Amino acid sequence: MNIAALLQKSARSFGTSPAVSYATHVYLTYSELADRVQQLAASFMGCCGLKRGDRVGIAMTNCPAFTEVLYAIWHAGLVAVPMNAKLHQREISYIIKNAGVRLCMVNRDLEAAVGPLCDSVERLERVVSVDTADYRSLLNSSELALQNVKADDPAWLFYTSGTTGRPKGATLTHRNLMIMTLSYFADLESLSHSDCIIHSAPLSHGSGIYGIPHLAKAANQVIPESGGFDPLEINELLVKWPSSGFFFAPTMIVRLLASGAVSEAARGNLRTIIYGGGPMYTQDLYQALDVFGPRLIQIYGQGEAPMTITYLSKSMHEDKTHPRFTKRMSSVGIPRTDVEVAVVEESGQLAADNQPGEIIVRGDVVMKGYWENPKATAAALKDGWLYTGDVGVIDVDGFLTLKDRTKDMIISGGSNIYPREVEEVLLQHDAVLEASVVGRFHPDWGEEVVAFVVLKPGGKASKQDLDNFCLENISRFKRPKNYRFLDSLPKNNYGKILKTKLREQLESDTDDTDVPH
Repeated sequence: MNIAALLQKSARSFGTSPAVSYATHVYLTYSELADRVQQLAASFMGCCGLKRGDRVGIAMTNCPAFTEVLYAIWHAGLVAVPMNAKLHQREISYIIKNAGVRLCMVNRDLEAAVGPLCDSVERLERVVSVDTADYRSLLNSSELALQNVKADDPAWLFYTSGTTGRPKGATLTHRNLMIMTLSYFADLESLSHSDCIIHSAPLSHGSGIYGIPHLAKAANQVIPESGGFDPLEINELLVKWPSSGFFFAPTMIVRLLASGAVSEAARGNLRTIIYGGGPMYTQDLYQALDVFGPRLIQIYGQGEAPMTITYLSKSMHEDKTHPRFTKRMSSVGIPRTDVEVAVVEESGQLAADNQPGEIIVRGDVVMKGYWENPKATAAALKDGWLYTGDVGVIDVDGFLTLKDRTKDMIISGGSNIYPREVEEVLLQHDAVLEASVVGRFHPDWGEEVVAFVVLKPGGKASKQDLDNFCLENISRFKRPKNYRFLDSLPKNNYGKILKTKLREQLESDTDDTDVPH
């Protein structure tokens, strides 16, 4: 079934209910949204000349038009390629080229960065901003009937940063998204047309993924005027919209708590905070439970198994009398209903209870593979199992606790940063001989990037020089906060850089002279 059929169902039964709201005002009802989606889908296939299976990029900050664009793509039998709005132009260019995007939809925040790519990226034929008359003309078409698709047809190319420095497109099918939606109802919470989700996190990522089950039950999708996360604005929206839920990175919860901005009236309208995408420290979690009450749900997932591997339910967060409550709160919960989860040793054998190993998962939610990357697909998918690259242990009660990340990923403010991406950029600098990147604790963002650099003999580069170079080549949020210059990097007998030694050095080092950001 085409995942866009969920919208048609909601529009038929709850046509007058708010579908998309902007700040405190209703932007579209479900009937209006369904009509615009059908018209836009017709234009995609007509005046834009697209064919079934073609890829359409979405390079937008959070805005009201995002939802209608996404569902129009699916309605027409096309494939959506949402991109993180914080990416560097070169990173966006790579994704557009890799996915073979023919049409890219943008808003005014990304128009200047993406528009010129038509001249340099093969196959990209047109860029349309949703803030222009060009876009409004696409909404004047006759309506297109919902297109039939196969369950295993691609629906969403979810680009994740890769350890090789090149993003990989996790191919999520209509089946994957439908199973994710049903799993949401099975494990996390039920929803109705009187509920809403406030999208303070990016629609191109987790918040957009969880927008699907909300739309399936005709809930309201609320877009903050800021397009992002602002504690005072969140309080205002909670006061306006009853029964509101969020998807937050743990750092967003911490910032919300620190602000003290959520009033009693706002808390009364708060239904759920689903959090994931990084470590939630126990002390912060207990404070959140004290302030928000039993409204927290933790999830662990990846783009390759969208938001669906394990969970800690509201009731688990509430069960403070359980003898292993503290231990459970430091875990990421138990397997979701629709998946199998296991921990395996390097040999491939199942690890014993409480013994560490790589986390693997299988089920109908797991991606089809990486877009046009058979080598990466073969490395990640083995005998139906997705090898996550994360290290964890499963206790006797079936609770999974994360121990490490074999890919050394850094999670800052809910965004994934792979050290290899940053290292490869630094190594392009004429003065740099070696570079190694690790994460350092940050009270607001969870982690921040620190680079250890060895200069070539006679090479000269300051912290500011390297920072300017990174700014020219990667996203601002991926830039190192601090650069440490060493005569050599610590290595083992095989020449492998010992990042554990670098992390230890960070803990004992007093050089905290960060570059201005």
